[in-house]
Amino acid sequence: MAAFTHMASIDDGQIESEQIPLLKLRFRLTSMTEKILFLTGKLAERSLHRVLESMQPTDFDYEVRQVGASVAALMTPKLIQKRLELSPGIDRILLPGRVRGDLEPLEAQFGVPIERGPDELKDLPTYFGRAAMAEDLTRYDVRIFAEITEAPNLGLDEILAEARRYQEDGADIIDVGCLPGVEFPHLAETVQMLKQEDFVVSVDSMETQDLLTGGQAGADFLLSLKSDSLWVADEVESVPILIGDSNTDLESLYACIEHCLEKDQPFIADPILDPIHFGCADSIARYVELRRRYPDIQMMMGIGNLTELTHADTAGMNALLFGLISELKIQYALTTQVSEHCRTSLREADRARRIMRAAAAHGIPPKGIDDQLMMLHERHPFPYSPEEIADFAAQVKDPNFRIQVSEDGVHLYNRDGELIHTDPLDFYPDLDLDDDPGHLFYLGIELTRAQIAWQLGKRYEQDEDFLWGCAVTASAKDLSAFREVGPTRQKHKDAIKHRKDS
Repeated sequence: MAAFTHMASIDDGQIESEQIPLLKLRFRLTSMTEKILFLTGKLAERSLHRVLESMQPTDFDYEVRQVGASVAALMTPKLIQKRLELSPGIDRILLPGRVRGDLEPLEAQFGVPIERGPDELKDLPTYFGRAAMAEDLTRYDVRIFAEITEAPNLGLDEILAEARRYQEDGADIIDVGCLPGVEFPHLAETVQMLKQEDFVVSVDSMETQDLLTGGQAGADFLLSLKSDSLWVADEVESVPILIGDSNTDLESLYACIEHCLEKDQPFIADPILDPIHFGCADSIARYVELRRRYPDIQMMMGIGNLTELTHADTAGMNALLFGLISELKIQYALTTQVSEHCRTSLREADRARRIMRAAAAHGIPPKGIDDQLMMLHERHPFPYSPEEIADFAAQVKDPNFRIQVSEDGVHLYNRDGELIHTDPLDFYPDLDLDDDPGHLFYLGIELTRAQIAWQLGKRYEQDEDFLWGCAVTASAKDLSAFREVGPTRQKHKDAIKHRKDS
């Protein structure tokens, strides 16, 4: 707002006539600066001021107000309605993310938009940055084949259920896998059933007869054809995925590609990604060479040889592999979920392709776009320093325990003081709660969760579930409703009531 003061002090006689329209425009633009009212609790007020001051300059003006509640969880819409008097010029009200209850009555009363910010005020810089650069992760440019590897051993209902699960997790094409030496008498029926259910279907087999049967049943794609089975593509309308006569034989793959190009036959080429220590580096080089030689053809990368045959968490592998897929402009990926450690590989692949597309569109590394592939660690696991937590603890005037985590360990505090340990058992001697076993049980659970957060470098929020990215589907929160009383608290209340009644 400094521009208002500056322009008001200008003597009209000193302004050239051609400057007046420009000054009027500047005044209009300056007067449109948004003013945000940040509501907070008593304990966080000083910290909020520090965070907002550290963010300056911003493209908004602000005012901070605390309405008498000690923490955000106690800041209900009714309390705000009763205690808040809105200053002139406020354009928007930002509440702590943990405020629960229906916000519509507040908006009706104050006549400005009201929204929840981040749960942690330390995340405000990120919150405003993301609001300005929100990524559209609904878009992707890689289609995913998901293989049902045990299809010959499954009934039609089981195959359909698996296909639906894969589709929910991000699969675009259901790949019906055949097993060497295992009869698949219901292969044609499987393909027809999936097509009737509007799935895009591929058949995956090393046996020519399986490929022919699948194609005749209406499969959209066939995996995989090579020089001695390429004739199948002339018998059916399915799009063939072409491979070399051996994994390392690019020349035979080139020959199949040239054959299809001459006949104007649609195809997808896959030079095969080999496992680590079985030619992995050379196989990546084959993808690079194939793309260099044929810059415009459709390509596929099957990633299961790495995700399934490497005992490491698959989220990082999927991120790296889809980064390669993005750089090489590969249009299709084939993934599997056979091994137990690959149980969420499809969800990860789906997220990875979206992140990589967004990163490529902006010409940036895949950093800061989305956190769904960060399962064990977080970018900023400890938002508050030990000194800041000590400041919170010094302001507490009630007996309720708060738990926070810093780089020093787990902090437990109430009006009686603060304890810091890295092992939950070390807190027990100082807890005078022998007459309240439910509370002890609750603290045991929460302190153990806090210890896990400290050990892994994850964000801890008291009474909230961890965020595990793609690995665990987070429960939907209804912030318009208040949280129900927990079982330990309810049992304690029931016991008190019982004693009073008796």
